Amino acid sequence: MSDTAPALIWFRRDLRLADNAALTAAAAEGRPVIPVFVLDPETEALGAAARWRLGLGLAELTRSLEARGLRLVLRRGEARRVLGQLAADTGAGALHWTRLYDPASVARDTKVKAELRADGLDTVSHPGHVLFEPWSVQTGTGEPYKVFTPFWKAVRGRGQDPALPVPDMRPPTRWPAGDRLEDWELEAGMNRGAAVVAPFTAVGEQAARGRLSAFLHHHLESYAQDRDRMDRPATSRLSENLTWGEISPRTVWHAGWQAIEEGRPGAEAFLRELVWRDFAWHLLHHFPALAERNWREDWDAFSWRGDSEEAEAWRRGMTGEPMVDAAMREMYVTGTMHNRARMIVASYLTKHLLTDWRIGRAWFEDCLVDWDPASNALGWQWTAGSGPDAAPYFRVYNPALQAQKFDPDGRYRHRFLAGFGPGRTHGDALSYFDAVPRSWGLTAETPYPEAPLIGLKEGRERALAAYGTLRD
Repeated sequence: MSDTAPALIWFRRDLRLADNAALTAAAAEGRPVIPVFVLDPETEALGAAARWRLGLGLAELTRSLEARGLRLVLRRGEARRVLGQLAADTGAGALHWTRLYDPASVARDTKVKAELRADGLDTVSHPGHVLFEPWSVQTGTGEPYKVFTPFWKAVRGRGQDPALPVPDMRPPTRWPAGDRLEDWELEAGMNRGAAVVAPFTAVGEQAARGRLSAFLHHHLESYAQDRDRMDRPATSRLSENLTWGEISPRTVWHAGWQAIEEGRPGAEAFLRELVWRDFAWHLLHHFPALAERNWREDWDAFSWRGDSEEAEAWRRGMTGEPMVDAAMREMYVTGTMHNRARMIVASYLTKHLLTDWRIGRAWFEDCLVDWDPASNALGWQWTAGSGPDAAPYFRVYNPALQAQKFDPDGRYRHRFLAGFGPGRTHGDALSYFDAVPRSWGLTAETPYPEAPLIGLKEGRERALAAYGTLRD
């Protein structure tokens, strides 16, 4: 194939130019490159917040490409058909992309690779969404790891190749037609909430690197002891950017490892959390049903409740349990939720309210701008008790005790919960009423519940009784 035949670069969750192996490989062939994004049925299925955030990322990627004399070609439809048509229209000789590992993406990509190769197109997938390919980390017996700590020990000493620079790329002599991003209306599901959440986002490659730099300079040393403190800005907030591939995990790894070599406190704890993300993808790859079925089959007999008025109160941040409600409202205002808060609200839904974890997982999928199919599936199952977990006991987080420990002065609750604590209500607490669906009928004048849905002691005892029945 002539080196004048362009290469298609199929962007998905790798919205960056630096350390993008697919882009680098295509450019190294000397071909003109045609960046492409396909709004296929798998992508259409994203939740409202994720679709909106994707749109922001695509707009920023478009600007980055245009600064280098390139375009992002947007097409809508089934991936195999769209990419095949683009290859035919442009005379492309190759198609490159970064691998994904969730079941829907694997099925789609396998079909694309097989059918387009049969049509004579050179199709190549590349690593880059995780640090370690899921099949490259195995126990001594050749099995996938099922517990995090051994997984961490197995990869901690592994090296990482240097991050790749932005390659030199040349445009094609003729650009194919594409859709306009605004015509996709990716923001439609967010409605009025988009304006509330937007100030809390950091979109694009440059913003992601700025976020990493700020964290390393200001918060790394205190990360190990403060990362669970919901009232302190102690975390990197890079989950949003890692989700959309606006920064590579390898770039973050090298920055963290340099801090370890410099003897900086907090660096090891930070890298463990980065590897936890890898562990989640490792599990989802080897156990594709993780997001839909109980990891532990015996939990199929647990007396989960389906959707209910109580679950709806949880969704609306109106349970009457301040810690839980503040956390849920943080999600509507910022598009994300502190990791400790995620565990608290997940435990409350699945333990105190005995509600099926899949109901909570689906709601997070719709509301989080950093929604990640692997991390969220693992997080919900881990907290519910049905997932991979070495703990020999049944966890039931007490929201009040968690608040005392990780929000001792009530600053987090005051920030997101109107009417909580002394002094003037924080603006973010009021923003919640501007972000939630109008159909909920909630305003700043809506009274907060006078009593919680269930007493914390009563809820704990009920959950333990249900667990006891399962064990029996």
